[in-house]
Amino acid sequence: MKRLYRSRRDRKIAGICGGLGEYLDLDPTLIRLIMVFLGFLTGLLPAILAYLISWAIIPLEPVDKEAQKSEG
Repeated sequence: MKRLYRSRRDRKIAGICGGLGEYLDLDPTLIRLIMVFLGFLTGLLPAILAYLISWAIIPLEPVDKEAQKSEG
């Protein structure tokens, strides 16, 4: 079963965009660009609040899952 986690490997701040990229099978850079665009489109406050809420709600990727990815 596929679960959404904050990325441990592909992170700039909290790993939200890296985790979304892994979950959606998209390049995390594309997710980051979309976040910046939405931030400017809606005003920065809603995008920042969404990021902070995501940071608090989405769990960090388990260490054993990261080890499995690097092995295989």
